[in-house]
Amino acid sequence: MQMDRRGFLKNAAAGLAGAVLCGADRAVSEEQRYNVVILMSDEHNPKFTSLHGHPLLETPNLERLASRGTLFENGYCPSPLCMPSRSAFMSGRHVHDIQCYNNCNAIRQEHPSYGAVLREQGVHTVHAGKTDVYRPSPELGFSELLHYGDRKWPGDMNISRDPLTVRDDGHRRARGYGAREDAWAGDKSRVSEALKWLRSRDTASQQPFTLCVNISAPHFPHYNTPDLWERYAEGADLPRHGPEEASANHPYALDLRRHFTTGVFTEEHIRGLRRGYLGCVHFVDDVVGRFLDALDETGLAERTVFIYTSDHGEMLGKFGMWWKCSLYEDSARVPVLASGPGFERGRRVATPVNLHDVQASLFAATGSRRPDGWLGAPLQELQRAMSDRALFAEYHGHGVRGSAYMIRKGDWKLIWCAEAPHLLFNLAEDPEELNNLAEKAPATLRELEEHLLAVCDPALENERAAGFIQRQLAAGKTTQA
Repeated sequence: MQMDRRGFLKNAAAGLAGAVLCGADRAVSEEQRYNVVILMSDEHNPKFTSLHGHPLLETPNLERLASRGTLFENGYCPSPLCMPSRSAFMSGRHVHDIQCYNNCNAIRQEHPSYGAVLREQGVHTVHAGKTDVYRPSPELGFSELLHYGDRKWPGDMNISRDPLTVRDDGHRRARGYGAREDAWAGDKSRVSEALKWLRSRDTASQQPFTLCVNISAPHFPHYNTPDLWERYAEGADLPRHGPEEASANHPYALDLRRHFTTGVFTEEHIRGLRRGYLGCVHFVDDVVGRFLDALDETGLAERTVFIYTSDHGEMLGKFGMWWKCSLYEDSARVPVLASGPGFERGRRVATPVNLHDVQASLFAATGSRRPDGWLGAPLQELQRAMSDRALFAEYHGHGVRGSAYMIRKGDWKLIWCAEAPHLLFNLAEDPEELNNLAEKAPATLRELEEHLLAVCDPALENERAAGFIQRQLAAGKTTQA
């Protein structure tokens, strides 16, 4: 497998000696090669920012970033779960293609990473913080790793579909909020190390770099430092749309509520978790500000693209659901903001984008060539409205009986369920996804299904995922033994 990887990287870099190519067949001068800093949080629902009109949250640094660059209003993850989403971002490929369906890593994968491909083309690639992908961090081929963290083997084994695994930690998760002096201690350490690296960078160096910094906030548990816990006391509210809604009683939604035993959450728990989430997002905003300040202070801002995003969203009690694992908007959406060379200031873009597009932006900014077949288009090229773009996402992970696929095109969104009724929403008229129009708009359903079939055979991929999950369960038992 190692020889295959080296051969892949050699092919990816072929023909690049003396000049680096970006997208079109033209040479890119050193003056046109820029740095990239990406800050990726974990589990940030973009509705929870002042940019999207949240009545309580104060996110002045995200507003500052938006004023300096472009806000992509409809950002999505490739899959609403940590390891699949991050693996798709790392590899440039669909989750079903790389067969990284869930948070179990009992079966290792050998896919090349963007860090290795860029490194082969003369870019200094740095990864900081959480990795959580298909292979261990030291094998990904980055130039440097800072304070990295991999999931322990064999990872999450609560992945059985039939019978559906039911977790036993609902009561513990329900109490995961409140004030702690040491809140975000790990993130603070990772951020400090990354900022130290950034400030020590030789600004005269002609070699472009990429720095991807990964923090855990605002991922549960939702502990805050005492000052932020008090600051958001009024945030202890209840979701507007609870378990009584029709969308909350779709079979996949019921599966997830059963899987996570969220029925044990009391009103007090719900209010506390939602209050704590606001403080966690506030902390993330502070981190954004620290990176913007560092880029300004070092003089790197003019030659560096800065992107903020997340790996997936958070349901936060909507429909009685928590965390991710669903293709509903609150779980599948992510914030995407970008500033620096190639991005217009103060622009809002409605075109749907995802983390594949974010990854493509690294190659565009650094003047590098992406391997054939890698997904996405650079955000730099997606700043113009593209109403006909069809965006794909998928979920095969824990907590549901079968696979699900999303197509977002214009105002319409299809959630195609392999083992349950399909869902169709008009997000312009129904942004909260309360009214399933699958039976009322059959022509639109068929149109979006055609886009789905152009990506994959959803029934076949459901079967492939089921078989792979069984092999993971067998391999995990062997590993644990």
